[in-house]
Amino acid sequence: MRITGRLAAIGLCLLTAGATAFGSDLKVDPELPAYKPTQAVGGDLRSVGSDTMLNLMQLWAERFRDKHPAVRVQVEGKGSSTAPPALLENQSQFGPMSREMEDEEVDTFVDRFGYEPTRLHVAIDCVAVYVNKDNPIESLSLEQLKQIFSVAGPDRMTWGDVGVTDPAWRTKPITLTGRNSASGTYKYFKEIACDGDDYKPTVQENPGSAGVVNAVSRDPSAIGYSGIGYRTPDVKVVPLSFATGETAITPGVESANSGEYPLARFLNLYMNIDKRTPLDPLREEFLRLIFSADGQEAVIKDGAFPVSADIARKELKRIGLKPGF
Repeated sequence: MRITGRLAAIGLCLLTAGATAFGSDLKVDPELPAYKPTQAVGGDLRSVGSDTMLNLMQLWAERFRDKHPAVRVQVEGKGSSTAPPALLENQSQFGPMSREMEDEEVDTFVDRFGYEPTRLHVAIDCVAVYVNKDNPIESLSLEQLKQIFSVAGPDRMTWGDVGVTDPAWRTKPITLTGRNSASGTYKYFKEIACDGDDYKPTVQENPGSAGVVNAVSRDPSAIGYSGIGYRTPDVKVVPLSFATGETAITPGVESANSGEYPLARFLNLYMNIDKRTPLDPLREEFLRLIFSADGQEAVIKDGAFPVSADIARKELKRIGLKPGF
């Protein structure tokens, strides 16, 4: 089931025509304005949630404080599952999540406040499958990932089992590494790559995205998954296909937008917004920064893909803010 094709199906264009695959040519939509404060704000701003989005939230916080030095910012990123309870207990204003809230999390929120949490699409991410830079594997399909990572596959697999013919590699056992259960990426990869099946007990869990990439870089036989923004020169990103025999696609802005890359997703920012009352100035200004050229340049710096001006307008309007562009 091509679940991630929903990025294309919902008809949202990510970038301008001048944007190419990820790299130095990637630019924000020229229609997005530079961030200019509409009012001076101060106070405490706290974010609790996704580890994948930790660096991005910190980049936004730094740019925000440059314009609003009276604001005190605290950013915590221990996993997407920590965002809903933090919002529920009013321990944070922002809950970044690399997955959507589950029905049970939404229902608990509604029981407490009488309305659903607000979700904004703030960036695009591709979950990448990483192997050691010396690994000769050329591509993998979702079917093969399911065999490798889930209990549906054999207990032990070698690189020869997934198509590697090099005599020095085909008998090497595959070492598995991934995220822990608090991670939105853990749940996303389980849903899409493992088709909902449980992970094998041999998957070594890491509390952070960078830890997965580091583990793969140190073990020539390892394979792991993490956000594309965490790639390093010591690992290789494996092109993926939906089915064995189909053309494998490298993660990038064009393949994410078209739905061709199997593991593309929105990065979400959840908030507790009662639409019967005006949004407070502190959160309003922070959201205006996120959906500005400055905010989306931070997305590129983090290694993810920026949203278009069209998406930015729609998201701001959904929370009652006039985009002004």
